[in-house]
Amino acid sequence: MKYNAYDKGLDRGPANHVPLTPLGFLERAALVHPNRTAVVHGELHRTWLETRDRCYRLASALANLGIGRGDTVSIISPNTPAMLEAHFGVPLAGAVLNPLNYRLDADGLAFILRHGECKLLLVDREYAEVTKKALSMLERAPMVIDINDHLAGPGFPIGITDYEGLLSSGDIQYPGKWPESEWEPISLNYTSGTTGDPKGVVASHRGTYLMSILQMTNWPLTRNPVYLWTLPMFHANGWCFTWAITAAAGTHVCMRKVSAERVFDAIRNHNVDHFCAAPIVMAMIANATDAEPLTRPVKVLTAGSPPPAAILDAVVSLGFDVDHVYGITEVSGTPISCVWQDNWSDLPQSEQASLRVKQGARAAAFEALMVADPDTLEPVPHDGHTPGEVLLRGNTMMMGYLKNEAATQAAFKGGWLHTGDIAVVHENGYIQITDRCKDVIISGGENISSIEVEEIIYHHPSVLYASVVAQPDDTWGEVPCAFIELKPGHVQPSERAIIEFCQERLARFKCPRRVIFQELPKTATGKVQKFILRELAGSRDAITRLTSNG
Repeated sequence: MKYNAYDKGLDRGPANHVPLTPLGFLERAALVHPNRTAVVHGELHRTWLETRDRCYRLASALANLGIGRGDTVSIISPNTPAMLEAHFGVPLAGAVLNPLNYRLDADGLAFILRHGECKLLLVDREYAEVTKKALSMLERAPMVIDINDHLAGPGFPIGITDYEGLLSSGDIQYPGKWPESEWEPISLNYTSGTTGDPKGVVASHRGTYLMSILQMTNWPLTRNPVYLWTLPMFHANGWCFTWAITAAAGTHVCMRKVSAERVFDAIRNHNVDHFCAAPIVMAMIANATDAEPLTRPVKVLTAGSPPPAAILDAVVSLGFDVDHVYGITEVSGTPISCVWQDNWSDLPQSEQASLRVKQGARAAAFEALMVADPDTLEPVPHDGHTPGEVLLRGNTMMMGYLKNEAATQAAFKGGWLHTGDIAVVHENGYIQITDRCKDVIISGGENISSIEVEEIIYHHPSVLYASVVAQPDDTWGEVPCAFIELKPGHVQPSERAIIEFCQERLARFKCPRRVIFQELPKTATGKVQKFILRELAGSRDAITRLTSNG
């Protein structure tokens, strides 16, 4: 090998190589802005110094209970100070944080607690009943700590002590157990389980650190941002904004239950200037009956299922500055965004709306994005028509799926993360999701994008939410079936009226053959559970029972 002057004397050591971790953001915020408001929760306000001390007390108390490196600590809580503190206190004890979806039933909770080998569980009292039932299903139950949040609904104690009592036993001088390697796990986040048992996505200190920095640079935060927690913190650690807002020493405004009224109240009362929202929250805001245009800009990051152009347009017209992004739990956040081009603001509103629904391009801090044939890895042409699978590669990627090597290897086939999302690439290089692999409807050999049909239905004035799935058909194999949730107070249109509305705007073979009006089943992050709708669409008896009971 040829001698290179850089080959000698430039070794890695403790002075020039420290494991990346988001935990250091907390100490820095408390050092630089000790008296700045860190957390708002109803009438409760805490500073960064107070929050720092509480996180270290939590870490110390957990260590005193024998919690350490490699142990899983689960938490069931909505967006509360305790949930935020757990994002620092648990890993500072050396343990792995497992934030749970509080909308899961007892079976779902029991599966995760068992699979993740939970050693200690923090439980908001509002979820005591379902948690107690889940614990009864376990062969070995973890230690349980009650969180008596002052804004929680009724509940009852099921733990050995409560959260405040636990913290009182901790020491603010506790140094913390910092990762020896940045490739150590920091969090265990389970997928939503819309197609079966959820998979445990293991995120590293390295990946979450880099995603936190990515969020701060790809969606530049204002100085001292005031961030409203409408996005569940349990969802990919709130896309890593639990750590990113802390890095910015901003203010976390907690919200247990989300509604359009509460969002507007928080903007008015707490000077909120940033929040993230799934399309379901965007729809709430767009359809708020008493919503008035904002008097100052509020930045919104939206992702999840592709938001309809009609909803995005309505929210923007109220004065919200909306950035459309894409991400999945496996990459710890949202590394793809529809970066707004300088000349787009001069275009007609209809053209702006069609541009805004694109998912866009990778962030500067994310390494690679490709839309390609999933088997050959051949990229699709940039023609806006040829579909392929969205493939990702980057340093925010998960370590893998817990105790599921086969699923990990399948996900990373060919050196790329296979997302399962279908997209096209436009001439400017921006991608646009057209469907999930499993949601494409193949009717008489023709591919139908369920998202395209949903976009049309959303333009109907009576529609609040719409979802389209495949329905079996003797002639065509399968045809579109539309499920519609109506806006409050609107008279239900006929099935024929919705079909004709679509026929005026779409090729006839793409139009729904059947329309069912009902409340749509959704995950806690606002994604419609299409697997439930597919089951209903395949069984007319199930539809009959559902509508008669409604």
